[in-house]
Amino acid sequence: MPITLAEAKNRSQDKLTDVVIDEFKTSPLLNDMEFDNTVKPQGGKSLTYSYNRITTQPTAAGRAINGEYTAQETKTSKVSVDLKVMGGSYEIDRVLAANENQVVEEVEFQSKQKSKATVAEFHNQVINGDSGVRSTDFDGLNKILTGTSNEVTPAAAIDLSDADKIKANGSAFRFMLRKALGKLDGNATHILMNNDMYAAFQSVFDEAHGLVITRDEAGNETAKFGTAKLVIMGSKPGGNTPIIETKSPTGETSIYAVRLAKDGFHGVSPEGDTLIKTYTPDFTAPGAVKKGEVEFVGAAVLKSTKAAVVLRKIKIA
Repeated sequence: MPITLAEAKNRSQDKLTDVVIDEFKTSPLLNDMEFDNTVKPQGGKSLTYSYNRITTQPTAAGRAINGEYTAQETKTSKVSVDLKVMGGSYEIDRVLAANENQVVEEVEFQSKQKSKATVAEFHNQVINGDSGVRSTDFDGLNKILTGTSNEVTPAAAIDLSDADKIKANGSAFRFMLRKALGKLDGNATHILMNNDMYAAFQSVFDEAHGLVITRDEAGNETAKFGTAKLVIMGSKPGGNTPIIETKSPTGETSIYAVRLAKDGFHGVSPEGDTLIKTYTPDFTAPGAVKKGEVEFVGAAVLKSTKAAVVLRKIKIA
């Protein structure tokens, strides 16, 4: 059964875990992503999810009376991904946790900060993950899409590096964006970019009126282009390095688009798991320094190469 963060929160019986899940829900990508909650341990050593990725689309044609169809099969390749464990720990000295209110506030603060970092790490792996480089990664969109027909690279970079360039080249960008989105096997649900690209994206569509802005009950703003939410992927955990890089010295970046669905791009998680776990410091145990942890177990998979696309060579700096 698929599970979302909202359903994970409903299953939770712990107030701190609810706070942590709410932090994960601030990511529009994670908040909307379904996780196939079916993965079981393989021999007690790994959590492996195997699936068939569609690589060649089906064809259809007419036929003459007494004639036969030309046989053609949808091509797939078997892919496996090991679920990855990500999160972090923090320590609190028992002397600094002298009264109950301070303990609760500090544990909640540290847990929320670890949650933010864990969301950043998941975002980072969605784009840059490479299990061949780091064994703790699942393979991300950059690796999966490179060299495929869903990697769209203009002949020359589209320059959106300042207001004049945006005015001059905005139409070319809109054309290439729509061309890239047209390669998906359905409507895009999320378009992923870095902060600077988001600013340029908004500016391009200021005159074209192509964005719809909504706000939730907490005042959080969401911008949509057609059916797709725009997602700022942010920085890698522990620093200010953008997850989706702007290359130096060219000043070029990329935009990714995905179709979230069980037959498209989705998450996977251990069977019966609530996605996110919190481990609170035990201040009754011996020892001066107590440790707390936030942990997330999962991965993201692309069931069809047509369920994601990347647009390269957009100059923003």
